[in-house]
Amino acid sequence: MLANVWVEFAFAVLLIGVAGSRLSQYGDRIALRTGLGEKRVGLFLLATVTSLPELAIGISAVTLADAPDIAVGAVLGSCVFNLVIIVLLDFLLRSETVYVRVSRDHVLSAGFGVILIGVVAFNVALGTNGGIPAIGHVGLYVPILLCIYVIAARVLSNVETAEDDVETAEDDVEPERPVARAPWLRFSLAAVVVVATGIWLPFVGERLAVILGVDETFVGTLFLAFATSLPEIVVTVAALRIGALDMAVANLFGSNLVNILILVPEDLLYSEGPILAAVSPLHTVSGISAMVMTSIAIVSLLYRPEKRVWHGMSWASLFLLVIYLLNSYVIYLYGR
Repeated sequence: MLANVWVEFAFAVLLIGVAGSRLSQYGDRIALRTGLGEKRVGLFLLATVTSLPELAIGISAVTLADAPDIAVGAVLGSCVFNLVIIVLLDFLLRSETVYVRVSRDHVLSAGFGVILIGVVAFNVALGTNGGIPAIGHVGLYVPILLCIYVIAARVLSNVETAEDDVETAEDDVEPERPVARAPWLRFSLAAVVVVATGIWLPFVGERLAVILGVDETFVGTLFLAFATSLPEIVVTVAALRIGALDMAVANLFGSNLVNILILVPEDLLYSEGPILAAVSPLHTVSGISAMVMTSIAIVSLLYRPEKRVWHGMSWASLFLLVIYLLNSYVIYLYGR
């Protein structure tokens, strides 16, 4: 029985990894042919498409599996996991640290991420005592999250547009090229595979939690978060190979913004009340961990550490890894 569930989980992970890589590949190709910039591609297009697994899992978990802990755990766990991918990027980049190579402009998207994750962690803590204000069955934090995301998207888009105008004035710009139909078709097919696998994963996660005797919070935060972050890992490694580091980092911070936004439809579809009032308080740990890790990334992007202190990692990456491992241990220890 356990072996069968692990086989299902591994197969789902494989599907998401393969389809996610194709999704990112064709999405990037479409974006390039329409003249979008590298950071805009990462922040909006890639961040959205690589977050499809979290969206599919969340909707499936609250509507079909009645597993709100898996839905919220997948969102917050993915935020934490996305940030530890920076450690992988720093480790693979041998010439200099990733914090030296990429633009400081990522601080803005990272800062909005801290705000959004902070709102969620605050409401999970309130929900422990059933104190979340609500309008009907929808938490009051839903319009707040939506407003913050819209403001963030508008500000980030305006900043990118201003930078594009400067670059246009200084350099010759290649004219826009029409997008072929084939990339759109392949993009859509890959998206269908990712969404279908995401719908399947919560049921695998529930069975895995029962067999292992662990809480759904643990399964959602660690196992499903890893599975749904595979597209981000694939994009990061691929971007490193082609030298598009800013696109990779923008994708990671942008994915965290989109991940938190996923809580909006989850809450709307969860009819038993605000979803953050129905989940384990352990999710606060993941939220705080994500905030601390994002803050470390912000400091590192501004300070730009150059020295590597342990196994090819800078001190910033080492701190990110320690916080991730500590978060995983606490979730495992108290989620059993």
